[in-house]
Amino acid sequence: MLAAALVGAAVSVAAQDLDSDTRQAVVEAAQAEKVKTLQPYTQTSLEHLMVRLQDILDYRTVKWHPFFQSAAHGSGFPIGIGYVEHVSPFNFVDLRGSYSTYGYKLAEAEFVAPRLFERRGQLSVAGGWKNATQVGFFGMGPDSSVNDRTNYAFKEGYGSALLTVFPTRRMLMLRGGFEVTQWSPDAARGSFPPVEAAYTPATLPGLGSTITYAHTQGTIGFDWRQSPGYARRGGYYAVTGHDYHDNDKQFGFREVSYEAIQHFPILRDTWVISLRGLAETAYTRDGQDVPYFLLPHLGGGSTLRGFDSWRFRDRNRLLLQAEWRIMANRFMDTAVFYDAGKVAARPADLDFDNMQHDYGFGVRFHTPFMTALRVEVARSNEQTRLVVSTGPSF
Repeated sequence: MLAAALVGAAVSVAAQDLDSDTRQAVVEAAQAEKVKTLQPYTQTSLEHLMVRLQDILDYRTVKWHPFFQSAAHGSGFPIGIGYVEHVSPFNFVDLRGSYSTYGYKLAEAEFVAPRLFERRGQLSVAGGWKNATQVGFFGMGPDSSVNDRTNYAFKEGYGSALLTVFPTRRMLMLRGGFEVTQWSPDAARGSFPPVEAAYTPATLPGLGSTITYAHTQGTIGFDWRQSPGYARRGGYYAVTGHDYHDNDKQFGFREVSYEAIQHFPILRDTWVISLRGLAETAYTRDGQDVPYFLLPHLGGGSTLRGFDSWRFRDRNRLLLQAEWRIMANRFMDTAVFYDAGKVAARPADLDFDNMQHDYGFGVRFHTPFMTALRVEVARSNEQTRLVVSTGPSF
């Protein structure tokens, strides 16, 4: 009986080995058949375009590139071209210019050193000239009317340097800058009356004046976003001070802004709740005044998106924004948003009463670090607007 049991066990083991060999042979045959049909992954047209944009916008590997910035908000759609020349493995010079559908012009040269102090800092030195032909001015204060719009135009030449440093490479951010700029009035275009038809230099500070500023700024904050150009997690909290020194001692002033941005990822970044708060106050100095064209403002594609650009102006402003962002794929997001804000003559009046607000929906095309195109529809109590931008909302 013992011999019979041993024989049976041996037969069972042999059968199991045969079954195992058969299964392995089947798997190997299936793998060999699959190899015959394997092909490398082929990018879709959209993926190829976004990778190409990433090379242009993020890595600066292409010398000639499109340029979509304009001389001022509300310019219509700008189109331009730029040329990048590397002067070292990472440092480069970018020459660029644009022209918009409303005749706004911008010409600019910038030197960028992105990896200073062992990758702790970035330096930008820029100079250029811009001309805006029909900037809207609706009056001062929160109760200005959309029916009171006038237009003004300006020319501006400038040279600036801006240094940003992350001393610990993480979170803590320090930024300082200096700029010399000359602002001069120009003849306004467009279908609205010129600002000179409704105001005088006595009723609107800065009207008709050519002003040269020595502008200094400093920022201290914490920034742990992946990139200012596109982020799905992290935050930004900063205080920035500006000093505008007018040698003629007529329009010198100081400005302080407080900004907070926070991104809350949900479901492994498939959804993101993004919040932003901004408060800004301008202070006059030594009996001087703030020119109307540099007053804090609300309205346009990055503040109150359902209102015209420059719709509200005064010495103080408050802005609150919220977005629910939904990732469609690795290159496209959709978003539902809500904006609320107000301007006021005094900081004490920046409360939550009688705020202007809008809401809307949009799509964004992006690389891992930059927003290449943002298209949104925004609705306010004044109108429904289409917003097209080549930068992030915040």
